[in-house]
Amino acid sequence: MGSVAGEPRTEGRGTRDWGSAVTNTSIVLLGVYLIWYAAGWGSSWTRTVVTDAVYVPLSLAFTALAVRAACYRRLDIVVRRAWWLITGGFVCQLIAHTSWLIEETVLHRDVYPAVADYWFLAFIPVMFAGLLMLPGANRRQRDRIRLLLDVLTVGAGTFMVFWYLVLGPVVAANDISLGSKLLTVAVPVGDLVLVLGVSTVVLRRATRSVQGPATVLASAIGLFVIADISYVYIQLHSGFTGGDWPDMFWLAGCLLLVLAADRQYRWAENLQIRKERRVVGAHLVPYGAIVIAYGLLGVVAGAEGAYPFGGMVVGSIALTGLVLLRQVYALKENEELAVTDPLTGLANRSLLNDRLAVVTAQPIRAHKRTAVLLIDLDRFKPINDGYGHEAGDAVLVAVGSALLACVRRKDTVGRLGGDEFAVILEDLRDQAAAEATAQRILEALRMPVLFGEHLLSVEASVGIAFRNNPGTDGDTLLHQADVAMYTAKRAGRGRYAVYAPELDGSSRDAGLRRAIETGRMVLHYQPEFALAGGRVTGIEALVRWDHPTHGLLMPEDFIDLADETGAIKQLGDWVLQKACRDARHFPCGVAVNVSKRQLAQPDLVATVRRVLRDTGLPGTRLTLELAEAALLPADDQLRARLEDLRALGVTLTVDDFGIGHAALNVLRRLPVSAFKIHGSLTAGVHTSPADRALVAALVAAGHALGLEAVAEATEHEEQVSALRDMGCDRAQGYALCPPLARAELEERLAPLSKDQDQYMPS
Repeated sequence: MGSVAGEPRTEGRGTRDWGSAVTNTSIVLLGVYLIWYAAGWGSSWTRTVVTDAVYVPLSLAFTALAVRAACYRRLDIVVRRAWWLITGGFVCQLIAHTSWLIEETVLHRDVYPAVADYWFLAFIPVMFAGLLMLPGANRRQRDRIRLLLDVLTVGAGTFMVFWYLVLGPVVAANDISLGSKLLTVAVPVGDLVLVLGVSTVVLRRATRSVQGPATVLASAIGLFVIADISYVYIQLHSGFTGGDWPDMFWLAGCLLLVLAADRQYRWAENLQIRKERRVVGAHLVPYGAIVIAYGLLGVVAGAEGAYPFGGMVVGSIALTGLVLLRQVYALKENEELAVTDPLTGLANRSLLNDRLAVVTAQPIRAHKRTAVLLIDLDRFKPINDGYGHEAGDAVLVAVGSALLACVRRKDTVGRLGGDEFAVILEDLRDQAAAEATAQRILEALRMPVLFGEHLLSVEASVGIAFRNNPGTDGDTLLHQADVAMYTAKRAGRGRYAVYAPELDGSSRDAGLRRAIETGRMVLHYQPEFALAGGRVTGIEALVRWDHPTHGLLMPEDFIDLADETGAIKQLGDWVLQKACRDARHFPCGVAVNVSKRQLAQPDLVATVRRVLRDTGLPGTRLTLELAEAALLPADDQLRARLEDLRALGVTLTVDDFGIGHAALNVLRRLPVSAFKIHGSLTAGVHTSPADRALVAALVAAGHALGLEAVAEATEHEEQVSALRDMGCDRAQGYALCPPLARAELEERLAPLSKDQDQYMPS
């Protein structure tokens, strides 16, 4: 049956099955052998034969698995080339172990060097080339020089050990033929080369594509080196016999080669979710080599007895040891500086990202939730500006201490920069646990900070994001927490908010644009009445979002988003078109709101002209209500644009006057006809003498400039009476008429008609 499009690929499933079988069989084989060996069963000859025989299937296993890895097309071509070289080394091992078994058990040849020894030597340069071919992390020239010095340090320390154990005795021996001597020396020299290769792989940090297999491979080579040196040492002093203890190291190394080859294949299958990690303690390898070399020097000096330079050797060892300790301390200090914030001592952004990478690489488990909290201080800038940066630093340090006191020891607290902090919570029982932590943080940060004689108060807004999807990475979690944090700020600050997809600006922006395109936006209309006579003087168009899940959303729920994302252009054009078309059925003109971003658009005048032409509405029946903030700066370009709109017959009104920075003097220089007093100013005109006096002064000043005054948000009849008494021209609000759909508005206003005029309801 042919494969169906979209079906998951099954490439490699069969090879993965046989590869697992080979690996598991190798583990069982070595386990059975170790039990047999530890039990001491069989004669010396039997133990030699069985030990030599075990090598052959293990060699076949790691060679076959290496061929599989080298042929695997999901691997990068550089990795595959490296594994072809490694496979060549494995073939040398296979031939060597097979020939050793034949020579010792079939031919009964006990000669040195044997044919197998030459193949073991051939393994060294081929494997060395394969190790160097494994891709490593990109490095600067300075890093490459440091890597070279570290590798040479390891090589020098290893050479001292090899010289003491085998090289020195071989060179000094007179009862060994030249050929045997050269071959005996070649083994430790070759192992030294392998040590250099392994050190290079470990210290330069392999790339993500080979990191896990390379670590196992390096461990296997390390065991081989130990076994080789032990073999040569025993061969020099008493003669080596198969089944001796060095075989345990060789066999363990063979099993690690099996695991490395199998792991390289499986590693590639899940490469997308692999995280690049450093080998713990890798930077200490050169220092370990120095310690071993000096320790060996001390042993040799003690064995030789007292001599004139004995104290100097001891002093050199002590001095070098102190230098190494100082260097290790400096390295640790540098590592801490690299991952901590110098002011607060908390984790910095780099360490937070590393912790997030580790957390997001783990599987999601029930009742073990992970959450990221993003904390942004409210009203921190006035402290910095008013009291100086020292005061700001004192607040940041206090905030860091408070955060640490609110979380568990296992949690991570860090400073992202400025006045922004992050907390990583792991192994949470449920969502409520993270919210409880956020609430503790909010309460702790409400405590004032004592700075000299001043009490400095701050609060915070907290955003919470949970890892609910295995594919969510650290950057995404931080972004989601950031979205939730700004939601908390918009909701009034000093609180927390939990991330939900609908909060995300990108998804909400897409939803808003889709709502405009699919007809989910609706217009409601609210009339405006003349306070003297009660006639309807205009009708304001108010947009609503008929959201499929959240119901009817008010402008404050999406206008800011539309302004931030640029969707205000699309939304504004739709509102203008719809309002002008509906206004043909109204007995008076229609008013449409224009934001600062809309007013700044170069094609605004052309858009209004086109809409008036397409709908057939006279320009004299359209009023544009301009946000007060949109009028600043009141420059010549803005004035020219407003004059062009006036030339179309459009009336211009200033909306929400009194809460921004525009003065009546600014309005005097612009071609506007009226200003609408913000509802926060008119709310107390019937109860507060101060509010009544303020609004009366605004009305009088507007009249002096030839502008009509309109009161917004009139909710009570007493407000209407007070506004009428102070001479306010017009009013709008629920006390007169709420926003209604077009059909409802026409029905509501119909009984108020008299000789084609409209009057306020009594």
